Amino acid sequence: MIISNRKEQKRFVKFGMVGAFGAVIDFGVFNLLIHFIKFKPFHASIISFICAVFSNFLLNRYWTYPDSRTKRFQQQFIQFSVVSLIGLGIRSLLFNPIEKILLLIANQIIPASFVLTPTFIGYNLTLAFLILVVMFWNFFANRFWTYNDVSG
Repeated sequence: MIISNRKEQKRFVKFGMVGAFGAVIDFGVFNLLIHFIKFKPFHASIISFICAVFSNFLLNRYWTYPDSRTKRFQQQFIQFSVVSLIGLGIRSLLFNPIEKILLLIANQIIPASFVLTPTFIGYNLTLAFLILVVMFWNFFANRFWTYNDVSG
C-alpha cells in the first residue's frame, strides 16, 4: 500500500509541508480579499485557491517530486491544474453548507466581544476543514496521475 512505503510517506510529508505553505498563501489571500477588498467569501475562496495552486505546483515539482522529469513542465502543470480544479469543485460544492454550519456554531460559542469575531472564525474554520479534505484528494490524484512517472 502507498502509505506503508517509506518513500511515499516522505513524499506525503513533503506534499503536506507544501500544502501548509500553500494554506498560508490561501488564508492570506482569502483574508486580504474579504476583509480589506470586501470580496464575498465564496469568491475570495476561489481566488485564494488559484494563488495556492501556482505555488504548490512549483514546490511539488521541484521539491516533493524532483525525480519526475519524463513529462514536460506544461503537461504536468495541466495535469496538476486539472486535479486542482476538481479539488476546487469539491471545495466549492462543500463551502456554503459547511460555512453555514460553522458560522452557526461559531455564533453560538464565541462571544461577540472576543478579539476575533465569530464570523472571522467561522469563515476560517470552513476554509481549514476544506483545505484538509481537498489535500487528500490532491495527494492521491497527483501521485497516481501527475507524478506517476516516479518509482514507489
